[in-house]
Amino acid sequence: MKRLLVVGLRRGLVLARWCARAGFEVAALCDPDAELLAAASAEFPAARTARSWQELVTADVEAVVLAHDFDVHAEPAIAFLGRGVHVLSECAACVTEAEGRALVEAAKKSSASYSFAENYVEHPHVRTVAGLVADGEIGSVELIECDYVHGLAPQDIVEMVGDPAHWRGRIAPTAYCTHTLSPVLDVTGAWPVEVTAHPVAPSERPRAVVLVTRLSTGALALTRQTFLQGEPDSHWSWLSVRGSRGLAESLRAPGEDAWSIRLRNEPWANGGSLRDEIRRPPRTTLYGEVVDPMEAGTALVVEAFRRTVTEGAPPRVPVRAAVAASLVGVAGARSLAEGSVPVPVPKVAEW
Repeated sequence: MKRLLVVGLRRGLVLARWCARAGFEVAALCDPDAELLAAASAEFPAARTARSWQELVTADVEAVVLAHDFDVHAEPAIAFLGRGVHVLSECAACVTEAEGRALVEAAKKSSASYSFAENYVEHPHVRTVAGLVADGEIGSVELIECDYVHGLAPQDIVEMVGDPAHWRGRIAPTAYCTHTLSPVLDVTGAWPVEVTAHPVAPSERPRAVVLVTRLSTGALALTRQTFLQGEPDSHWSWLSVRGSRGLAESLRAPGEDAWSIRLRNEPWANGGSLRDEIRRPPRTTLYGEVVDPMEAGTALVVEAFRRTVTEGAPPRVPVRAAVAASLVGVAGARSLAEGSVPVPVPKVAEW
């Protein structure tokens, strides 16, 4: 049984529970919040505890989950990789190009692996669309769109992003783009080339942005993120892919229907007859249980991490893909600051 350290115990506690179910021993816990640390310790009483990850960098563990503040993951990831500890990190791999380069280099040199805890690539609707694209059902991808939006009330938005000391108040409006860009890159197998960022409602700090990203395949990605009305019931995510021979997109529908996919081929692309049908993803079964769709992505990412750590399987989302998605947000911030001009994304695939 591999010993695991979990850093950050809000989102991290959810990941710790799934890791325990996957067969990890939760051996150490870390959070600066004493109440969170105490609550998690009660759930995992044998685990060592600390208020900072630096106190545990030499802990006797084989793997670490980084789930603390969004914008500070690169430094501990590099430190743990340097000690041969497998890393599972969310939700931004890096917040500068220099951090991204250092992280890629650390992963190349390490005896351990880096995995991005990007659960959105494994959500049922994304997996279903990805399967249709891979099977050639809609031809080559031309336009792909993805949303990650929250329909919060104005006062709730202010409460969430109004504190500049909190990571949500620190990051650029474009930074939290990984829940859209990672599915885009995963479905297409492409790399980001150039991004243009547009504020939805121009202001000093836009509450929502639209990113227009040109991909290495020539396809165009249109992604919308953060605070917009009409959040999808499929874990705040909606995905649409238009190919050279058809359309596959998740339904804008409430409840269970939000996970389903519409597949459409016009008569000319389907032997003379229109195909317009709904594909419903099968339930995810893991560890002998049916997993709720909202938890499926997280459960499958953790299971993939287990296989990487224990069996040497490739990371589900490896370091370069993680850095590339994160750097779209970095380049997007520059585009936004310069008046929505196109900005090249570093060629992470060549690093």
